[in-house]
Amino acid sequence: MAAGLRKRGRAGAGAAARAAGRCEQWLRRAWQERRLLLVEPRYTLLVAACLCLAEVGITFWVIHRVAYTEIDWKAYMAEVEGVINGTYDYTQLQGDTGPLVYPAGFVYIFMGLYHATDRGTDIHVAQHIFAVLYLATLLLVFWIYHQTCKVPPFVFFFMCCASYRVHSIFVLRLFNDPVAMALLFLSINLLLAQRWGWGCCCFSLAVSVKMNVLLFAPGLLFLLLTQFGLRGALPKLSLCAALQVILGLPFLLENPVGYLSRSFDLGRQFLFRWTVNWRFLPEPLFLHRAFHLVLLAAHLLLLLLFALCRWHRTGESILSLLKDPSKRKVPPQPLTSNQIVSTLFTSNFIGICFSRSLHYQFYVWYFHTLPYLLWAMPARWLTHLFRLLVLGLIELSWNTYPSTSCSSAALHMCHAVILLQLWLGPQPFPESTQHSKKAH
Repeated sequence: MAAGLRKRGRAGAGAAARAAGRCEQWLRRAWQERRLLLVEPRYTLLVAACLCLAEVGITFWVIHRVAYTEIDWKAYMAEVEGVINGTYDYTQLQGDTGPLVYPAGFVYIFMGLYHATDRGTDIHVAQHIFAVLYLATLLLVFWIYHQTCKVPPFVFFFMCCASYRVHSIFVLRLFNDPVAMALLFLSINLLLAQRWGWGCCCFSLAVSVKMNVLLFAPGLLFLLLTQFGLRGALPKLSLCAALQVILGLPFLLENPVGYLSRSFDLGRQFLFRWTVNWRFLPEPLFLHRAFHLVLLAAHLLLLLLFALCRWHRTGESILSLLKDPSKRKVPPQPLTSNQIVSTLFTSNFIGICFSRSLHYQFYVWYFHTLPYLLWAMPARWLTHLFRLLVLGLIELSWNTYPSTSCSSAALHMCHAVILLQLWLGPQPFPESTQHSKKAH
């Protein structure tokens, strides 16, 4: 027995030595190629590790040195306290800033935060929880970028350490938007791992925290149809719907109309004073229903154009997506990481561009996707410097408070540049699909 233990010990030590040797060899090679370290996507994980370590210090410095600003946290706590006290009628749940307008997943998650922070009174603990959430979100985002291997690592500095507004949204304001986006990025990682069922569950959970995640839904639907056809996609879609029903069941049993009308209110009116993207419009036009319908029509039209001309390129009718993949004329090909990510990120970005209003906390809806949108499918006329300028102008627009006509116009111009290069730039489809198309 002793001899066996010694053999296992030597084997374990040998494995550890080999792993250490490989790590040392990789680091030595990285040092030798240090000039490429910031421009070669294969070094994403190394740069990400350094940036995450820096972010630990930056985030906790922000918590201890920059004053917390109360906006919605007390309202969140008052809303979930009503549920804790036995009120399940959504029309009776409200906080200081108005009625509860988020789905049931929000209630359960913030109920946990309510208990973890001494009924919401220990702001310091809440900030540290959100700091951990911020770091976890970064890890999930970096893992997505590592798998796509498209974005030069130097860009990640601007995605982390350089954004004051995003740090503020996470640890100085404690909004629910970061919670929804963390779950969304977890969902995308699961989709990239081909865990479609679990990915759809996490996607539905993200929707149950905040409805903005539905902006990714057209892209997800397209991917499901591409991968499985209609019959194969229906169980995944049913899973998403079933999770929403299960989470909302206590409230649906009490007042189903009240729950659905409050938590999934697509017609909710936004205040002009908080808009970041439409400040240059007259307020009556901003509030007019006709303007909202025009935006919705433009949103749907652009999604349709991207689906027909950019996402679906097999040469068959887009209705072929409804068929079982094995029965299509063009042999089905596995979805690549870049197909999945580009479709989802583009779907969300189109929704952002035509949103009726963007408030300051909404920046996290697409902030972490901007490097991919700018660098993964670049048009030839977009230099690194020009793309950094676009990122900088977007950051400046979101940091201008209160927003001005100029900041809103600059934001729309940057969005237009990104949309244009998404339309004109190369699309990340696998070579096998292209070859199949030519053969067909």
